[in-house]
This record gives sequence, C-alpha cells and structure tokens, in this order.
Amino acid sequence: MVWIGRTEAELSVVCRQVPERAAWGEVSGGWGALEVEGPLDFTIVGLLAEITAVLARAEISVFALSTFDTDYVLVPGHRLVDAIERLDEAGFTPYV
Repeated sequence: MVWIGRTEAELSVVCRQVPERAAWGEVSGGWGALEVEGPLDFTIVGLLAEITAVLARAEISVFALSTFDTDYVLVPGHRLVDAIERLDEAGFTPYV
C-alpha cells in the first residue's frame, strides 16, 4: 500500500518502509495497518467512527486513511496485536 495526500501545507506519503532519516522531511515509522474490507457503500454511516471508538477505549492511537473503496487504520506497531484483539471482541475482523 502506498498512500499520498497533499494539501497546501504538506505532502504526506504513507508506505511500507522508508529510511529512518529522510532528506525530504519527518519520518514516523513503526505503524501497523488494518484494512477495512471494501469496497464500502457511501451510504454506510459511522463505520470508521465505530472502529476508532473501540481503539480509543483501549487507549490505542490511530492514523486513519481513506480511499474511494475502503479505509485503513494505522496503529502503533507495538499495539497491533492488542488492536486486533479489541476489534475482534467488538465484532470486527481486521485485515493486516
């Protein structure tokens, strides 16, 4: 997965791995990615809110990304197993 987001203020690139020291800017590594199975119908309301609420209750921080077809929730790598367990308990089956 590669995700690129651009605003007037920044360019963000999310990918599997980059060097720890990147000449072009800040790097934040060590994230695990969970995929919401898509494609998702645009009439679905609150799905991402429910997923992030489960993780918030477990005090797991998230970085959410969305594409046309689906959503991805990135969590700190050291909390990935915990995130999967909490989501499974809540009735979600995360894809890693």
